[in-house]
Amino acid sequence: MARFVIVPQWQGSPSARAMQLIDGALAIAGDLPRNACTTVDVPLEAGEALESGVLRYSSLIRTSDAVVGLLSGMDAPVIVVGGDCGVGVAPIGVAAEDHDRLAVVWFDAHPDLHTIETTHSGAFGGMALSAVLGDGPDGLSHAKGLIPGERIVLAGARDYDAEEEARVAETGITAIDISELSDPGRLVEAVEATEATAVYIHVDLDVLDPSALTGVTSPTPFGLTVAELVAAIGAVRGVAPLAGATIAGFAPSSPSAAGDDLGAILRIVGSLA
Repeated sequence: MARFVIVPQWQGSPSARAMQLIDGALAIAGDLPRNACTTVDVPLEAGEALESGVLRYSSLIRTSDAVVGLLSGMDAPVIVVGGDCGVGVAPIGVAAEDHDRLAVVWFDAHPDLHTIETTHSGAFGGMALSAVLGDGPDGLSHAKGLIPGERIVLAGARDYDAEEEARVAETGITAIDISELSDPGRLVEAVEATEATAVYIHVDLDVLDPSALTGVTSPTPFGLTVAELVAAIGAVRGVAPLAGATIAGFAPSSPSAAGDDLGAILRIVGSLA
């Protein structure tokens, strides 16, 4: 049976709707087997920046440390359910310690490649993939030195800031746009090129088109259909064993809206589990 770690973290999001990420994580958990779920106790308070350059840094550190401690005692693969997309960083760091050549496939409408120096918002979610590269804030970059850009595939991103466009080239990340994902073959080639012994799959639900799922904080047009995302995940899993996965970014506007989206989300969970 798949194991799930529920991390209802909102502190990494820049959105005014950030606290709805708590509702989203718990709504997904409510449709999963209760005995397969462990919920991380996320701080209620926003937290302080503590001169880090990151909003709500103190709370983010507490949650990250709790996730690392929990996952370090669990058998992989584990599916982490967020919360904002920053919840994916610590699990990738844990997985990297167990796999010499871990690849990361990062499905997201946004590249999340800002750093403390380039961020427009101060929100950790916008720096999450940089943290996977080891360029994140102190204590929030658990994968430091373990995941080079050559083993990261950014899939479905279509809303870049200028600084992030430059970082894709600088870091050696392979970026695959929406048009290329209509056929999983290009994604398979990219993952095979990493020569990975295992793969971690991160899914920010805003990689989907808004017509497929409404409950995200930053809906971005021209995204994937659920069927395309499920096919892409299945193709990646055919290349290398799954070391773990994250589903993040569900922020339903109401309980009824959550119900409308959960069928699609559970299809994605099924493709990972």
